[in-house]
Amino acid sequence: MEPLLLPDLPAFLRWRGLPPFGESQFEGLIDVADRLIVDSTEWPDLPRSYERLSEIFDRIAVSDIAWARTSRWRPQLASLWPGIANVKRIRVTGTAAQAHLLGGWLRSRLQHSVELEQEPSDRLIGVELDGEPAPFPPGDPPSGSDLLSEELDKFGRDRIYEDAVRAAAA
Repeated sequence: MEPLLLPDLPAFLRWRGLPPFGESQFEGLIDVADRLIVDSTEWPDLPRSYERLSEIFDRIAVSDIAWARTSRWRPQLASLWPGIANVKRIRVTGTAAQAHLLGGWLRSRLQHSVELEQEPSDRLIGVELDGEPAPFPPGDPPSGSDLLSEELDKFGRDRIYEDAVRAAAA
């Protein structure tokens, strides 16, 4: 694949489903790509699958469409600071990936244990902190194609996402 790459042109790898971490074909692809784009909503065995993902963060920048789908909620929850400094429990009505990523994000930002509860839904429709509903973020959720397009505009690592994944897997 390397002979097909143009110098100074970023190479993105969009992987559907759970990547085959550790397999030679996948490892070879992430060695030549600049960014891996996944949607952990498609993955089984969450949050354990995040453990394997976190092992490649030092090798390739990673975007996760499931993480992008939480983009309206994270600033909304952060706006509740300092009132959320001692939160002990987050309940997310959404996909397993969204729940684990928001729970991991909150743990990594607050730097203490936060219990996660998930109410299954095919999209993120609500968050409660210690039993209190969080205000719904303004605006409409972006479409899947808009989310993918935004990820293609990013070139660097997202350390906050990486921290959230590590905390979700812990």
